[in-house]
Amino acid sequence: MDNKNLIILFFLSFWAFFAVAQETSTSMPGGTLIDGVAAVVGKSTILLSELEANLLQYKRMEPNIGSDESAKCELLEDMIFSKMLLDKAEFDSLTVNENQINNELEYRIRYFVSQIGSHEKLEEYFGKPMEEIREELSNSIREQNLVNMAREEVTKDITITPSEVRKLYKSIPIDSIPMVNSEVVVQEIVKQPKVGMGQVIEIKERLRSFRQRVLDGEKFSTLAILYSEDPGSANKGGELGYYGRGELYPEFETAAFKLEPGEMSDVVETKAGFHIVEMIDRRGDYINVRHILLRPKVALEDLAQAQQTLDSVAILIRKGEISIDDAIRTYSESDNKIAGGYIINPHSNSSKWELGQLDPKMLYVIDKLNEGEISNPVLFEKEDGNQAYRILYLKSKSEPHRASLETDYDKIQDWALEKKKLDAVQKWMKEQSKKTYIRVDNSFKCNFNFLNK
Repeated sequence: MDNKNLIILFFLSFWAFFAVAQETSTSMPGGTLIDGVAAVVGKSTILLSELEANLLQYKRMEPNIGSDESAKCELLEDMIFSKMLLDKAEFDSLTVNENQINNELEYRIRYFVSQIGSHEKLEEYFGKPMEEIREELSNSIREQNLVNMAREEVTKDITITPSEVRKLYKSIPIDSIPMVNSEVVVQEIVKQPKVGMGQVIEIKERLRSFRQRVLDGEKFSTLAILYSEDPGSANKGGELGYYGRGELYPEFETAAFKLEPGEMSDVVETKAGFHIVEMIDRRGDYINVRHILLRPKVALEDLAQAQQTLDSVAILIRKGEISIDDAIRTYSESDNKIAGGYIINPHSNSSKWELGQLDPKMLYVIDKLNEGEISNPVLFEKEDGNQAYRILYLKSKSEPHRASLETDYDKIQDWALEKKKLDAVQKWMKEQSKKTYIRVDNSFKCNFNFLNK
């Protein structure tokens, strides 16, 4: 078992629930399904249908997995491990965050509905009412969260020392040392003009005019398709799908939950912009609404002024009249100026980016710079949809190379820590298997290391 398998199993738990509904096992009188048992782990069973459903999705995710038999053994080992972790979670009295469970539940329900078309079709597909689907899916999510928590309990005290990192690195044959792709570190200086009050007033008036047009008989959904600036919902007539409390912008949610089906809100301001909202349906604490979003735009003359300012700053840096760090502290208007203007990679939470991870527009600029050079002002779109200008400074760029302690210690440390955690998990699994009743169906010719008593 390795970390890759555990990650895959996490995603398979998402799909297995969906796939099991398609099982065509023979029914006994009363509707009970006849299903084989692949394994028994303590008080829990692993059904053949669960294993087959996981195998189907595994093959879609990993087309080159080899034979079905070897893949089944691999998956069955992981599923047995999960059951053992569930027993540990129960023994340790671990509890899950119910808000987190509910949020994940709604995410999955929305995904299923988007694939099938509606709540009614989802009920028809599963052959059970929505409340029962929610309960079963919620139990599945809760179980997976407990598995993850129990695994973290097994490895929570695992640490790695510098000497252990060096020892692991030196034990790897040179040809087996992983390659590290080219990485860059980029700093930025941002000028973000403010939206003028005149633009805000104009946006509000446009939205109120849309609201009046709906009251006069036009369809809200048609206006959303024509005018809404929310790319995720505009082509659906502004429909968002079902959301529960705490999942939307607070101001948006407050206005939406006050509405009855068919009612519209007045103009609502959020971080995303300005909205009007129409209630479609309410089911308990869940609502489905349409909205029209408009975002105030920065004036073109203000953008032009930002570009000119940054152009002058870039010239000062190139002439050596101001350092990049001083320029960031003096001129940048981005939140990251406090941390040196470094653009942080969300994948690694560090300032290092592989070239393939960069936004294509940023890559186009960075690719033309040498280390220590700064770009001309570049127009870009911020998270709130508004435009701003920035200049990009290529702090450093490495060439592709085999990982070394001198240049890639953090990566090697992470690898060493993960290996140590994996060793601890495998040791725990082997020890725990001696205390747990485990029976695997004789049809599986698997060589599970943890069962070697």
